[in-house]
Amino acid sequence: MKKISRVLPLLLASTSFGSLFVASDAKAASMDQMAVMEKQIRAMQSQLSTMRKEHDREMKRVHEQLAHQRQDEEANPYGKRDAYVGRPNPQFAYPSTASNGVSVHLHQAGDGRPPSDRGTVSSWADFQRASNEDEEINVGGMKIGFPHGRPTIQSADGAYALSIGLAFHEDFGGFLGTTAKPGEQKGNFNSFTANTRRMRIPISFRYKNWVANVTPDFGQSNNDGLVGLYEANLNYAGLKDSVLTVGYFQPRVTEEDSESSNDFFMMERPGITDIVRSIAAGDARFSVGGLHYAKRWWIAGYFTGQEWGNRNTTGYYSSVGNSVSDSQTGGTLRIVGRPVATKNFDVHMGVSSIASFKPAQSTGGRTFTLSQRPEVNLGETTLLSTGAIGNVSQVWAAGPELGFRWNRLLVKGEYYYIGVNRASGNGGEHLPSLGFQGWYGALAYTVFGEPRKYNIKEGAFSAPGVKDTQEFDPAHNQWGALEITGRYSVSDMNSRLGYKDGVRGGQQTVWAGGFNWYPNRHFRFMVDYNHFIVSRTSAATNIFGRTGNSIAARIQAAF
Repeated sequence: MKKISRVLPLLLASTSFGSLFVASDAKAASMDQMAVMEKQIRAMQSQLSTMRKEHDREMKRVHEQLAHQRQDEEANPYGKRDAYVGRPNPQFAYPSTASNGVSVHLHQAGDGRPPSDRGTVSSWADFQRASNEDEEINVGGMKIGFPHGRPTIQSADGAYALSIGLAFHEDFGGFLGTTAKPGEQKGNFNSFTANTRRMRIPISFRYKNWVANVTPDFGQSNNDGLVGLYEANLNYAGLKDSVLTVGYFQPRVTEEDSESSNDFFMMERPGITDIVRSIAAGDARFSVGGLHYAKRWWIAGYFTGQEWGNRNTTGYYSSVGNSVSDSQTGGTLRIVGRPVATKNFDVHMGVSSIASFKPAQSTGGRTFTLSQRPEVNLGETTLLSTGAIGNVSQVWAAGPELGFRWNRLLVKGEYYYIGVNRASGNGGEHLPSLGFQGWYGALAYTVFGEPRKYNIKEGAFSAPGVKDTQEFDPAHNQWGALEITGRYSVSDMNSRLGYKDGVRGGQQTVWAGGFNWYPNRHFRFMVDYNHFIVSRTSAATNIFGRTGNSIAARIQAAF
């Protein structure tokens, strides 16, 4: 019993201490488990935070995509986003991965509007969006595709890109009933001839929002066989819905001149708009300025200088006596509103202005000539011309634009007044200002295919479109797009008739009609008939006034 009494306390003590050790171990284990759980909770919180940020970024991207989708739908009232940018068509689809491991992603080309005749300038974001939604092949980290229908090679992120295009217009036809009257020179009015009106190769290099365009033209000065330049400029498109430009450029002035030549109603612009653009704009004019566009309005302004090549004393300009010793300076401003913009209706209203603040100085002094062909360009003699007006201090023009689209019918017109301010004559006498004017009205009706639509980036109307399901394929009863066009234009280059300081440049009236057929977005066939009436001028080819007719056709290829 004594032994038990001595051992029992020891057993109890050891048991107590064991319990303490067990409790201590359990507590430690519990604390370790809590620490692990805390780490897991913190990891889950971090993961949730990351997921939340990714969700926010995704929602921002979706909102931006929806905003662009709304903008595209507003600019394209004939179809939703799928029709506008193109979606895979099972009939033409390719496998997502080719047999050689090259990734392929091919879509059709949207609503089928012709590509522009200019280098394509858009923001980096818009360029990436067009690239992702158009035809695209991934090869070794580079992407090869056709955004806006133009072959393009770009880096994986689209920061670097190089594209090349084509605007080829081959014209052929002739003149009827242009016989000269006794005492007049015959002039050049062939019964049949041909002319490469344009052969432009737009080359664009992009680095993010910076775009450089160089476009040589093998139809320079309106005649084939002479290579020239259409544009060479640097553009910044990083500002929202805006483009800033410096270099040789075609400043956007008048509604007709804001359109790509691939979108024209007729083969040539109305006479008055061609005369107006020659004052301080036109092709390859040194320009500094920019444009901004929105759904309801559009504005562009440029400071302009000399034309490319007109200071060349050994080339083309020297041969025609136009070599310039002191360059011209001028400017353009165009403002457009779009008060009605619905699926079935568009109303376009605007005003264009242009001025030569200081006309160019050449061997003949500061002179200016306003002239125009009878709205066809096959190398014919110019009948409407003021001749060289001397002692010119400023030349300017301004006028309104108006356009109305109702479903498949589009009607538009412009009016311009041209003022010529003159310095004192050689004898010190005051020379009064001269005034000229002109206008046109035109219509187009799309018989089948996608009708013309409003292009908010140009503040003008685009050509009809041919979707992939409408491309010329007689076996499946597909015929492309067909358009009927008509135009009436007047250009009056007479001023102060009856005065010794007046100018008899003649008045030219042109009635025109034509057909445009688009088998697909890249090709067009045009046929135009013109009847022209030109009152007498001081030129030897138009002493008594001339009338005539022309029938001409054009083959157009564009990408």
